[in-house]
Amino acid sequence: MDELRRGWASDQLIKAAQDGDADSIAAVVHSAHPHVRRFARHLCASPQDAEDAAQEALIVLYRKIGTLRASAALASWMFRIVRHECLRRVRRLTDHDHDLALGVGRASSAEDEVLTRLEAERVAEAIRALPDLQRRVLIMRDVLGRPGRTVAETLGLSVPAMKSQLHRARTALRLSLLDAANTRA
Repeated sequence: MDELRRGWASDQLIKAAQDGDADSIAAVVHSAHPHVRRFARHLCASPQDAEDAAQEALIVLYRKIGTLRASAALASWMFRIVRHECLRRVRRLTDHDHDLALGVGRASSAEDEVLTRLEAERVAEAIRALPDLQRRVLIMRDVLGRPGRTVAETLGLSVPAMKSQLHRARTALRLSLLDAANTRA
């Protein structure tokens, strides 16, 4: 666990933050920021979503540090919050597309609708371009939210092999979306 916590706030600082010390809370948020951003960049589909998810996670940390049960759980708690935010953004995009297909909740303009559909198509195309195993791991783990052990067992992989495939899929997806964004600019 010490390896995971390297660079995070000390237990003493986290305990002071949990007790409501404003300076300690600010210091904990500041120390968590680079770790949260890095994790969000690896998990979210776009740089904008990553930045938004990181900010949301830091706001949750700021508001709810007092509810954290053990200071040693800070990193895993933050990573769960970021993961939840990234998934929420993907679900919102797919729900929006579904609503548009049904004619519910019209987009504010035809241009907005086209841009939203193009972005969803880019993400879907980038996911389709992944190798089969990476695509299946990514969808089961990040889109459907299945536990890592379940994904590994379903696909006949060890947990470390599943994690490796997931990391490769996330990295390939992120790079593909960045390339697509850079080509448009």
